[in-house]
Amino acid sequence: MEIELRLEEEKDHRIVEEVTREAFWNVHIPGCDEHLLIKNLRKTEEFVKDLDFVAVYENTIIGNIVYVETKITSSEKESVVLTFGPISVLPKYQNKGIGTRLIEYTKKLAREMGYKAIVIYGDPEYYKRFGLIESIEYNIKNEEGKYPEALLVLELYPNSLNGINGIYEEGKIYDINEDELKEFEKEFTRKKKEKTKTQERFIELSNMYL
Repeated sequence: MEIELRLEEEKDHRIVEEVTREAFWNVHIPGCDEHLLIKNLRKTEEFVKDLDFVAVYENTIIGNIVYVETKITSSEKESVVLTFGPISVLPKYQNKGIGTRLIEYTKKLAREMGYKAIVIYGDPEYYKRFGLIESIEYNIKNEEGKYPEALLVLELYPNSLNGINGIYEEGKIYDINEDELKEFEKEFTRKKKEKTKTQERFIELSNMYL
């Protein structure tokens, strides 16, 4: 497949929201909220526009990745890092390496832009292939002071996290208002919400600690 990776443009916004909705529907929860999340993230100061990329195949957007700035705080200092997500690929095109291309390409750009690290919540079985490892290896905890198995870290260059540890804070930019979500959903074609085994896996990962 000949895939073009390019920066998202304003005219792409609704298409990307639709792609995101299709990619995440019934994955983490019955239905999804990631399409509203990506709309809201674009409005924040933390949003990194230069790392907002779409994957295009035959003139059609089939995938997207976005990044925001987050931070690691300790009693001594505050350090800016990146997190990515949602990362979306239309179901028809999943398992074809498109997500991998989006991650690897933007990871390289993030390094060139001078960012120290990427920290995400994700499935270790999937994200370890990109070099991410458990946060406990860097003494980075979540806001509850724990080491979730799903909290993963990637240094963007050797020893970039030397002397940086503490609490990883996403902030409130990832919070979703349920009333806002209900209103936003009215703008899309109705889809059936279902419980799936994938959701059980997501809940399990969220409650596993090292």
